[in-house]
Amino acid sequence: MKFGQFFALTVRFVFIVATCVLTTASHAELVFKDDSGREVRLKAPAQRIVTLAPHAAESLYAAGGGDKLVGTVDYSDYPPAAKKVPRVGGYSRVDLEAVAALKPDLVIAWESGNNMTQVDKLKALGLAVYVFQPNQMEDVATQLERLGQLAGSVATANTAAANFRQRLEKLRKNNAGKPQVRVFYQIWKSPLMTVGGPQIISDAIRLCSGENVFGQLPQMAPTVNVEAVLSANPEAIIATGMGDARPEWLGDWDKWTQMTAVKRGNLFHINPDIMQRHTPRILDGAEQLCVHLDVARSRRPSK
Repeated sequence: MKFGQFFALTVRFVFIVATCVLTTASHAELVFKDDSGREVRLKAPAQRIVTLAPHAAESLYAAGGGDKLVGTVDYSDYPPAAKKVPRVGGYSRVDLEAVAALKPDLVIAWESGNNMTQVDKLKALGLAVYVFQPNQMEDVATQLERLGQLAGSVATANTAAANFRQRLEKLRKNNAGKPQVRVFYQIWKSPLMTVGGPQIISDAIRLCSGENVFGQLPQMAPTVNVEAVLSANPEAIIATGMGDARPEWLGDWDKWTQMTAVKRGNLFHINPDIMQRHTPRILDGAEQLCVHLDVARSRRPSK
């Protein structure tokens, strides 16, 4: 065999082997471990995704995978495109038949917000379910990266995650070393609900050099009573309601004139959409939170 023929055969062999490797890689199964510790397998990046929480839909859009969203739950209203996506019930009560009818190749669930018995039923139907539970601010960036991998939009997701981390680090540096402010974060009036230690909002409070007065509680959203709040004597109260307007019940604290937060006028409000959703917009909420705590510091009596 002449050298030219040998060389041609060698090149052809290498090309065939490379093609086989690439073909195998392109069909390689994607294996992930979700936040519940369970293994999730996909044959390829998902093309039809259903999200079972408003924040999951919002983060999917931020990660560049919004065009793969075929179903979501009530209150998924950001970005505006999410409003047009078919509903499959609410995050606490999902219509399993509606989810199955959409034939998703991936369902994204929220561990502390969804009914996990229903989530297990979706798995029993043979659906791939990835469970998220972001409890720290940094987890939002990690969630964006993983959504990019799941939806095949890695470049967009990685950019969004990098931008989030950059803003987060700036906020952390700007608030490091400031005097602590004791904070009562009120989610609702009746029942009187707050956030416990594992909740991402507690991490946001720490980011602003604040201390959650109920941070020792292990529940995500524990119920407390007025007496417990009075005993904790917070220096600031941060309340949310159903939207951007200041909730009327925030003024109910005014009668407790001996509480430090009331005495100094430190009753503040933040829109729940930018504080209670585990999305990039939580940094907007955290920035407002930090400003409120700075106001509380400025109202301390001079020594």
